[in-house]
Amino acid sequence: MQGALAPYACDPAHSRGRRHAEAPAPTRTEYQRDRDRIVHSTAFRRLVYKTQVFLNHEGDLFRTRLTHSLEVAQLGRSIARSLRLNEDLVEAIALAHDLGHTPFGHAGQDALNACMAAHGGFEHNLQSLRVVDELEHRYPRYDGLNLSFETREGILKHCSRANAEHLEAAHPGDVGQRFLQRTQPSLEAQLCNLADEIAYNAHDIDDGVRSGLLVMEQLHEVPLFDDFRRETLREHPGLTGRRVLYESIRRMLSAQVYDVIAASSAALAEHRPGSTDAVRRCVPLIGFQAAMREASQVLKRFLTRNLYRHPQVNDITDQAKAVVQQLFEAYHHAPREMAERFAERAADRLARGGVAAQARVVADYIAGMTDRFAAREHERLTGQRLLG
Repeated sequence: MQGALAPYACDPAHSRGRRHAEAPAPTRTEYQRDRDRIVHSTAFRRLVYKTQVFLNHEGDLFRTRLTHSLEVAQLGRSIARSLRLNEDLVEAIALAHDLGHTPFGHAGQDALNACMAAHGGFEHNLQSLRVVDELEHRYPRYDGLNLSFETREGILKHCSRANAEHLEAAHPGDVGQRFLQRTQPSLEAQLCNLADEIAYNAHDIDDGVRSGLLVMEQLHEVPLFDDFRRETLREHPGLTGRRVLYESIRRMLSAQVYDVIAASSAALAEHRPGSTDAVRRCVPLIGFQAAMREASQVLKRFLTRNLYRHPQVNDITDQAKAVVQQLFEAYHHAPREMAERFAERAADRLARGGVAAQARVVADYIAGMTDRFAAREHERLTGQRLLG
C-alpha cells in the first residue's frame, strides 16, 4: 500500500473532477477508478495488436503498444513511490497514453497526419484524449470514459497551439489551457513522459537485437549501454548471449530510475512547491541529471540512425504508410465501407460540419484499427496484400 502523499502530489480527494458528475466509488479512489475504466476499454485491448517498432506479424515476442504501456506503468509507479507521488494516477496515465496511436506505429501516424493536412491534421496525443472523451461508447449517460481532469491532462502530453485553442474554446479552463498559458502539468504527468522515454529506449535495444537489425558490437558505441555491459562481464566473466543483453539493460534501467529520483528530489527541494497548483507554476521538476540526459540523447540518436531508419524498417514503413493512405482515400470516398457506427457518424458529420468533419470520422476509424485489421481491410478494398 502506498504511503502518505507529498503535498505536491495529486490527491484524488481534491481532483478537479469529471466532465459528468458521478457519485464517488465506495471502494476506489478517483484515479483507481480511471485506471480500471481504461483497462476495461476496447481501445486498451486493441493495443496488443498495435506496432511499437516491429509490425504485429513480424514476431510474437516484439513489444506492442500494450506491453510498452505496461512497462511505462511499472517504471512510473516505481519512481512515483520514491517521490511520494500518486502511483494510481501515474498508472492510469501510463496505461492510456498510447490509446490514440494508429496501426503501424509512427509510420501510420505520419501517413494519417498527411491525409488530414487539409482537415486539421492528426496528433496521436490528441487522439488518445478523443478516445477517452468521445470514442469509447460504454456508458448510458455519456460518450467516452468520463475520466478525471488529472488523468486526461496527463494523456495530452503534447498539443499544437491551434488544437489547444480549439480545446479551450470548446471547454474553457480544461486540459487545453496549459498549452496556451505555458504552465506545467502535474508531477505525475511529467513522470509518465519520462518513463515513456526510458521504457522505449530500453526495449527498443532488446527488440532491435532480437530482430537481428542490431548486433551487440554496434552497441559498444553507446556509453549508456556499454558501461553496464562491461560492468556485467566484470562481475560475471563467463556470461554470454542474451543474458549479457538482459543484465546490461536491467542495470541501465535501474541507473536511469535512480537518476530520475535523485534529480527530481533535488529540483523539488530547490523549488519547494507546496501544492499541485504551485507545481504548475514551476519549471519542469521531473527529469534526469545533466549527464544522464546527454547519455540518453546519445542512445536515442543511435537508435534513430541504426534501428528506426534501418533499410528493412524503412521498407516496411513505406508499405505501412501506403496502407493508411489508401484506406483513408477509400473510406473518404465511400464512407459506407466503414463499420456501421462510423458510417452513420460520417454521414451525420458531413451534413452538420462538412467534409472536414467527415474526414475526422474516417481518421478516428483508421486510428482505432489494429495492424492486422488494417492490413485485412486494405486487401479487401484494394485487392493488394502489402503487409502480413
